[in-house]
Amino acid sequence: MTLTRRSFTKLATAGLATGLTSGLAAPALAQSKTKMKMILNWTYQGPQSWFFLAQDNGYFDEAGIEMTIDQGKGSGAAVGQVAGGAYDVGFGDVHALIRLAGTTDEETPICVYQMYNKPPFTVAVLSGSDIMTAEDLQGRKLGGAANDGALKLFPAFANVAGLDTSGIEILNFQSNLREQMLKSEQVEGVFGYVNTIRFSAKLSGMDLDKDIRFINYGDYGMDLYSNGMIVSKQMAAENPEAIKGMVWAINKGVADTLADLDAAVDSVAAREPLINKPVEKERLIATLQDEMNHPELATTGLGAVDPARFKTSIDIVVAADGLPRTPDASEIYTDAFLPAADERIFKLL
Repeated sequence: MTLTRRSFTKLATAGLATGLTSGLAAPALAQSKTKMKMILNWTYQGPQSWFFLAQDNGYFDEAGIEMTIDQGKGSGAAVGQVAGGAYDVGFGDVHALIRLAGTTDEETPICVYQMYNKPPFTVAVLSGSDIMTAEDLQGRKLGGAANDGALKLFPAFANVAGLDTSGIEILNFQSNLREQMLKSEQVEGVFGYVNTIRFSAKLSGMDLDKDIRFINYGDYGMDLYSNGMIVSKQMAAENPEAIKGMVWAINKGVADTLADLDAAVDSVAAREPLINKPVEKERLIATLQDEMNHPELATTGLGAVDPARFKTSIDIVVAADGLPRTPDASEIYTDAFLPAADERIFKLL
């Protein structure tokens, strides 16, 4: 079945009539399990614990879902994997989704649960560097993974910060080399998410208080969203109860994470025993505080977006990248699958 934007809207509206926003405590159990494949934004780390707790505590099973969760290679890459059909679900950067929708007439995936509501995008430099502000990035050698969300957004950041990018050299390398490339001064700055770099650097032996400084996009007016749950529109239209159940399960996983941070990190360690559990707990706490705790959370609840803020995100990406079309917000995000608001109001530490 090939879906157009119009046919998806029609099917999604029909789904709403059957109770997608009913706010029931749990979705109806399916006759047989719906198989789903999810790709994460990165390798197994503390800030993915809610997915694993949802799995370990039986929430996916209760929702009639047989979920497979694979490690990822970047938030932007996760969107591409869903768009290409390799995965049903991705934990990916919504700006990669905006970029995709703005460059194609084909149906693109959609975000159904916005998790990161504060901008984590940054350029990290060594504390001993003379790079103190965004302006100092001009004429420098910077680097990052090709699918890194911060690197993908750098044209938008440069536009907002008024940078001349003609003299900036960008070197691409594998994501696992990022902190070493900075530490060895093979590049003068690296792109990434603040807490990904912060704690990966810590694991590499760097002193966070002495060795690294961050040029944060948010400090220059880019009050953006980032990672959310991305699904194919075809699955959303053809199996809305499964998507609703998945979102409900993950939301329950967030609640369980907040209730017991140690159990949350243990769920990650069960998949990757070599993680440093104390560091991953720190990373988890920092992510909750710095990337998921926007003031709007008190009114919108986790998973929802502020329409005006979200439109600004779309406009920034379209303008900076010179996209041929401006996608409507309804093409990028829908709240049709969210649990009731009172189930999504969290105090994130």
